[in-house]
Amino acid sequence: MFSRFKALPFQTPSPLVRNLVVAAFVLPGLSAMAAISPNDFEGSDVERINQAIEAAAKTGERVVVPRINQSAEGDRPLWLLDSAILVQSNTYLELENCHIKLSDQSRDNIIRSANCGMGITDIQPMTNVSIVGIGRVLLEGADNPRSTGDSAKTLGKRTYGTDAGVEGKSQTGDWRNIGILMAYVEHFRIENLFMKDAHSWTISLERCAYGVIRDIEFSAREGKEVNGKFETFLNQDGLDLRQGCHDIDISNISGHTGDDLIALTNIINENYGAGSPDYIMVSTPNNRGDGKDDIRNIVIRNVRGYTAGGHHIIRLLNASGLKIHDVIIDGLIDTSTGRNAKAAVKIGDSNPVWGGVTPLGDTYHIFITNIVSRAKHTVLIGGSLSESSISNVIKYGAAGEPITYQSGEQYVRNVMITDVQLMTWEK
Repeated sequence: MFSRFKALPFQTPSPLVRNLVVAAFVLPGLSAMAAISPNDFEGSDVERINQAIEAAAKTGERVVVPRINQSAEGDRPLWLLDSAILVQSNTYLELENCHIKLSDQSRDNIIRSANCGMGITDIQPMTNVSIVGIGRVLLEGADNPRSTGDSAKTLGKRTYGTDAGVEGKSQTGDWRNIGILMAYVEHFRIENLFMKDAHSWTISLERCAYGVIRDIEFSAREGKEVNGKFETFLNQDGLDLRQGCHDIDISNISGHTGDDLIALTNIINENYGAGSPDYIMVSTPNNRGDGKDDIRNIVIRNVRGYTAGGHHIIRLLNASGLKIHDVIIDGLIDTSTGRNAKAAVKIGDSNPVWGGVTPLGDTYHIFITNIVSRAKHTVLIGGSLSESSISNVIKYGAAGEPITYQSGEQYVRNVMITDVQLMTWEK
């Protein structure tokens, strides 16, 4: 039976009413956790998101960025950032089926931990940060970025950027080109994000610990079409862990990147301090000693992807006394159909630019298993490796042995190798 009551015009409920409605319909056993929306605030898109985060930090509520941006110019399914979203301790940032994109005016990260940034030399630790996607969430670089690449790349010569040749603007890339950048953050989660066309590394963590990174999809081609022309964007890694990262679980990583898909990179550059606009790390790229800056206790599982630029799918690189140890790599499927990667997994590097071959014992307890790849080198040992194991590795679609000792077998000690095969299937 149809109701004979006349329907009233719909009105957008107040924030209080919305929270009460959400709470009323929470399933039994689940917390009726209140939420703050950037649509409750005024200003630019990023100002409203950051105001919501600041308000939530005082109350303990989560911040929800919805699909529809109720901006002063009208409703639209896009959040356009002129600067970085700044997460704080105890931030639960929930992104719901939304599209967040850097504007062409921005020369900044998409998301950064608020404890670090330009000119911040004393980075105070943060804790309890969650960045969680609900549904399909797209984080995207600018259509026409001001800067791309890392700090070793000059704009307009090796990598693209509209700041090339502009007086008073840095002429190299730096940490502002990173999509999600966090430093000195413990107890964190980054989950369920689709990240496209990064200006440099897509996600980079420095001295972060006790975290989970899962269900991340990357899309980058070492450049993109800008104004009808394909422009080069260098250093488009997917996920990078830097100095001091430890106790981190990484799983379900997919897609393709311009550079390395996943990289554990532990190298020193003593020419720069924290907050410098001239380097790719926002914290000081040094060695604090006593193993504090070792990359350790990392688990990487279920990787399905490739490097569109022909680099490495997973890379481990350390030098100058910094160590990488106690790392599990379990499950990598090379999904490339065109250009072969240099290596599915590369360990170390003999190039003196990166510090050369590390002494035996600096890269150890690396356990690699269940690798399927058509890369030129399936497992490439470019530096040293000791007290480790490599098992269940299959190479196909490329000549050469599955294990390559680039630096020489004298730099390999106590490494158990089992079930390594070169397949030559006929279709």
